[in-house]
Amino acid sequence: MAEYKIEVSTGDMQDAGTWDHVFLTLFGNEGQSERTDLDNFGWDFTTGATGTYTIKTSSSLGRLLLVKVEKDPCFLFSDDDEWYCSTIVATTPEGEVILFPCHRWISRGEDVELRGGRAMKVFEDDHPLWIEHRKKELTFKKSLYQWMIVNEGLPHKIIFDDEYKFPAEIRFSKSRTAELSDTKFRMGLELKLKGMIGSKEKWASIDDMKNVFWTKKTTISEYLEEHWKEDDFYGYQFLNGNNPNMIKRCSELPENFPVTQEMVKPFLEKGTSLQEEMKKGNIFIFDEKKMDGIRPRDNDGEPMPVTAGLCLFYMNPENKLKPIAIQLHQQPSEQNPIFLPSDTETDWLLAKIFIRNADVMDHESTHHLMCTHFMAEVYAIATLRCFPAIHPLYKLLFPHFRYTLFLNTRGRKLLLGPEGSLTMSSLGCEGMIELMRRTHAETTYSSLCLPENITARGLESVPNFFYRDDGLKVWNIINTFVKAVVEFYYPTHSDVCKDSELQEWISEIFTHGFLGNKASGIPACFHCTEDVIRFITMVIFTSTAQHAAVNNGQFDYFSWMPNGAILLHKPPPTTKGQSSMETILETLPNIGDTTKNMAMLWLLSKSYADFIPLGAYPEQRFDEPALKQMIKEFQAELSYLSEEITARNSQLEVPYTYLNPTEIENSITT
Repeated sequence: MAEYKIEVSTGDMQDAGTWDHVFLTLFGNEGQSERTDLDNFGWDFTTGATGTYTIKTSSSLGRLLLVKVEKDPCFLFSDDDEWYCSTIVATTPEGEVILFPCHRWISRGEDVELRGGRAMKVFEDDHPLWIEHRKKELTFKKSLYQWMIVNEGLPHKIIFDDEYKFPAEIRFSKSRTAELSDTKFRMGLELKLKGMIGSKEKWASIDDMKNVFWTKKTTISEYLEEHWKEDDFYGYQFLNGNNPNMIKRCSELPENFPVTQEMVKPFLEKGTSLQEEMKKGNIFIFDEKKMDGIRPRDNDGEPMPVTAGLCLFYMNPENKLKPIAIQLHQQPSEQNPIFLPSDTETDWLLAKIFIRNADVMDHESTHHLMCTHFMAEVYAIATLRCFPAIHPLYKLLFPHFRYTLFLNTRGRKLLLGPEGSLTMSSLGCEGMIELMRRTHAETTYSSLCLPENITARGLESVPNFFYRDDGLKVWNIINTFVKAVVEFYYPTHSDVCKDSELQEWISEIFTHGFLGNKASGIPACFHCTEDVIRFITMVIFTSTAQHAAVNNGQFDYFSWMPNGAILLHKPPPTTKGQSSMETILETLPNIGDTTKNMAMLWLLSKSYADFIPLGAYPEQRFDEPALKQMIKEFQAELSYLSEEITARNSQLEVPYTYLNPTEIENSITT
């Protein structure tokens, strides 16, 4: 007689437990056990509990290969409930302890077969049961998670249009759903009581915008309300605000931006010139040329104003980045003057507002939605389709895609639907999609890799560039961790080349994510371990840190509408000296549009109770001691960086927190 000790852990999330019967069958290379009802005295499988059971067999089953889990109804209860099985740990008669990760919901009548032990690549399977199980799992997942083309020129998406068709473990948790609903309800009630929802009235004054919410404020949003007119804070945002992706060093002015020495001389250090400052590397440019020619949406039969503008910045001797010249359209003309800080206050404010409007639309559609959400969706679909749960890269990557597919499917309706925030922007839905299309066509592999991106834009030595400083450190910590994991499982280049699942994974990403664009530099296959390390570092960084950088500060910087308007109503000035504060109020969104956008930004920027920070892996998937040690070292390095960033921020008037590892979520969930 042989005995197997079985420990079954139920998840600790809301309603994870079950009253149903749970049965287990063990499969080894020398036989299988009887189907055994796991039943101890009292209630089994309560939320957060671990139960210990014994399965007896006439003799040892040999090497333990699979565990089959089944759930049947208890006769006392008829409601069909789901049970979240976290892990099963089996101790064999020979004393071997094997982890069988599950981490999924199991429905009544469903049977789930689990593999345990060391993570295995496809060419390492050496038993027919394993080979068949692997094939069966991938066949099912490829039938479930299918690619779908919605917009030509954009990354392909998951086939589901209804987020609730996803398996339960990919959907929002019940606690997240409840918290989100409660937040929406409270915001809606407050705005309704104030009579702001749907209001078409214009703001009577700028200060009235401070009273949209009673309590929903942040340190930075309040700072912004007081300092939004200041040029140095305006420039600061292009380095450390929501969109640090556009500005680059300017060594030569574009021909269509005829800024002269005489125009900007008053704003440069005394005794220097524009040419000298460009040679020193102190001149920077924001150029929204890719937006030029995109047709905006119509409002009351007229196209809304959109400016594909240019803004020139100067890093002064005090290390403050300030705008010194703005042109609101690409082609210079008498009706397209170059605005300067010496113009009237409202002319200069209007010019900055229109540049911010273009930047906000670019940020929300491309750098946020497409470059993080949509690309993470591509990586997630390919991972689900190409890797079985036993594959080491599935174990490494899947925690970085929690909620992503569910969130994106819901987000497309909320952002790009008829009343969505992006649909109601100045560009409108079609315009935003075209902007994404143009951006994606120009996207390169190196632009997605932060160290190369920073170098290409000439921003290596810009002072007070905290996004760069923190981002590069996070990138390097992720890269060190990924290198250790990949080299553990792929000690030779040959291991990379013969892993057909890995090659299919990168091929699907190249085809469905980057649309087979060879000019992008994205690999269609991997030849060596270095290829894999670099690409997976980029995938994890995109799905964690880069998303945090472009997402977490949305309420901070965009909720103050003069600084973050996604739509503007009046066309930009064509003649200097004709504007007033009344012009600005008429240009900015009305009360209803302002409050609607602020509510959306709060939901997107809010940290929820089920937040999991970068480096935390609450779902135990790896059984190898070496991998557990790598994760501990990864977490330790992130903790050291967090302490360093916190200490620096304590000395700053405006702290930069978005890339503090404690603020970076382990996946895209908002």
